[in-house]
Amino acid sequence: MTKHPLTPPRLKTMKQQGTKIAMMTAYDYPAAQLSEEAGVDIILVGDSLGNVVLGYETTVPVTLDDMIYHTKSVVRGAPNTMIVTDMPFATYRLTPQDTLRNAARILQEGGAHAVKLEGGAELAEEIGRLTSAGIPVVGHLGLTPQSVLQIGGYKIQGKVEKEIERLLADAKALEEAGACAVVLELVTEPIAEAVTRSLTIPTIGIGAGRGCDGQVIVYHDLIRYGSNIRDKRFVKTYANVGDTIRTAIGEYVQDVKNQQFPEEKHSFPLDEDTNRIIAEKLYGGGSK
Repeated sequence: MTKHPLTPPRLKTMKQQGTKIAMMTAYDYPAAQLSEEAGVDIILVGDSLGNVVLGYETTVPVTLDDMIYHTKSVVRGAPNTMIVTDMPFATYRLTPQDTLRNAARILQEGGAHAVKLEGGAELAEEIGRLTSAGIPVVGHLGLTPQSVLQIGGYKIQGKVEKEIERLLADAKALEEAGACAVVLELVTEPIAEAVTRSLTIPTIGIGAGRGCDGQVIVYHDLIRYGSNIRDKRFVKTYANVGDTIRTAIGEYVQDVKNQQFPEEKHSFPLDEDTNRIIAEKLYGGGSK
């Protein structure tokens, strides 16, 4: 039976039924293929690609064209999975027309099924406008990486009363505005659980503990794909392909330098007659 991408109503049903939601970031075709084959429910094309794929210090330099390009690759790799794409820095909180136009490009050109926006109650009007236009929206509360320059670093949220009250109020505002889910990033576990209980839409946690309706993890963190992947308390490592890849490339380099690669079995010979004709033309000799 062919799998179909999840929809906002189905996400709400999964929450009601207590079915946990597994979300995975992916930024390219092979990662999307593997994620879909492994059975993930949602793929997030996160602007975290700025850090782990493009080499930026923050997500701020990532452009709308970057997100569309990577979304198209992911959609081709996972045609039967729900794809959510981040709207990058400075592509929303704009005029209504500009925000709508940018979100529409992600669906029309990229092929995503929903967009994700970072922020709280101040985004309610924009989210309402997008959902009224038929664009599903996922919210994002807690640590919001696009604001890292303003908030002064990657800090755990929901530790003081003021933050807790704001998180609860923002979550309700996003739900009332029409968001179909909310990502909670680096939120203390009891507060993330309280937010989850207060909503009828699912919460997806990253560093927000066990009480959320689902979890999301960065592909490169999960398999340690890269160099010097930093350990994170909220990440569980399932494989270390970085070491495997580095070792394999090192062995290739040595084989080339030691003339161990390519071997005869890696080459393509000619049959004897053709080889003789070529040799005569290249080097002369033979009957005239």
